[in-house]
Amino acid sequence: MTPSQTSDSRVPWYFAPMIVLIAGCIVAIINFGVRSTFGLFTIPISEANQWPREIFSLAIAIQNLVWGIATPLAGMLADRFGSARVLMSGAVLYAIGILVMDNTASPVVFHLGGGVLVGVGIAMSSFSIVMAALGRIVPPEKRSWAFGLATASGSLGQFIFAPFAAALQSAYGWHSALTILAISSLLIIVFAVPLLVQNTRSSAKVAGEADLSMGEAISKAFGQRSYVLLTSGFFVCGFQLAFITVHLPPYLAEHGISKELAGLAMGLIGLFNVAGSYLSGIIGGRGEKRLPLSLIYVLRSISVVAFITLPITPVTTLIFTATMGFLWLSTVPLTMGLVTVMFGTRYMATLYGFVFLSHQVGSFLGVWLGGKLYDIYGNYDIVWWMGVALGVFAALVHLPIVEKRAATFAAA
Repeated sequence: MTPSQTSDSRVPWYFAPMIVLIAGCIVAIINFGVRSTFGLFTIPISEANQWPREIFSLAIAIQNLVWGIATPLAGMLADRFGSARVLMSGAVLYAIGILVMDNTASPVVFHLGGGVLVGVGIAMSSFSIVMAALGRIVPPEKRSWAFGLATASGSLGQFIFAPFAAALQSAYGWHSALTILAISSLLIIVFAVPLLVQNTRSSAKVAGEADLSMGEAISKAFGQRSYVLLTSGFFVCGFQLAFITVHLPPYLAEHGISKELAGLAMGLIGLFNVAGSYLSGIIGGRGEKRLPLSLIYVLRSISVVAFITLPITPVTTLIFTATMGFLWLSTVPLTMGLVTVMFGTRYMATLYGFVFLSHQVGSFLGVWLGGKLYDIYGNYDIVWWMGVALGVFAALVHLPIVEKRAATFAAA
């Protein structure tokens, strides 16, 4: 909050820092929660339209890719005009895209709605925009904690919305379920209002940071080896998470796991990620961030190997999703933390946006290859093993990262 705001007794109560923090977390809950349900619609939408699974998979893959491409652009808008307007605009596009998914039998239109519109909407209303706002409001020693809290809130959204969407499908059918989810996404507009507190102040020069233009900041960041390594590693996170989000429900169905248990399993990922993300934020605030990141990727690979080599039962399913949930988005507070350590907060949303673009390229490939290779081979085995190998790669590339402010971003 700016000095002029803190000294003005007429500032509305909803601009208080704690209210802003809570509102930002609720935005993350809605944004991430709605998005996490799409895998539950793979089979019903494909069967209703008599599509091969690749059509739905390609739409979600496009969604992830567009989300990634739009994130740096959304970050630039947030860094220039503040987060609130970006969040509100994104919520509208999010809802429209879901309604298009619900009301078309044309693959092209489905890809436009579920892929392009939803992808842009998610990018503009995502927790990365929320975290950029929180990073400017909370003091430096609390930033990693705030990032962890925002990420944990997104995970809580998955825990809330995945079982909710499964129940809606069972009770009212997939059409009504998508309509209700579209309406739910518009609630982001209401809870984005407190973030108007920093609406046009975010691009100002920050004390202790070099006075760079946005173009200079982007160019100099990509000239840093550590930034390139961080961006490369986050590609793997996207590949693993997007594949599991979209293809785990049908994978479980093929192994005799009920729709209700699959919904519970997906919700369990969100529940355990609340703890994992929050703990990650605390760890990131107390010490190095690169080593915990490497460990997370190793543990993910071990968990996948155990899951796909053991019999698929309700017990092994719940153990796997709980384990993956604990590791799910615990990479985000550490990754965002590294960006702020190396480059400061002035262009945080923009620079994290480019890292996240790499994440979403991985998401595109994870979702699309999951559907494409399933149609070719009749199973998901090869994609599971690709995720295992990439996890080892990510663990290795994070080790050489240098955790300190880049010289060109430090004030003279």
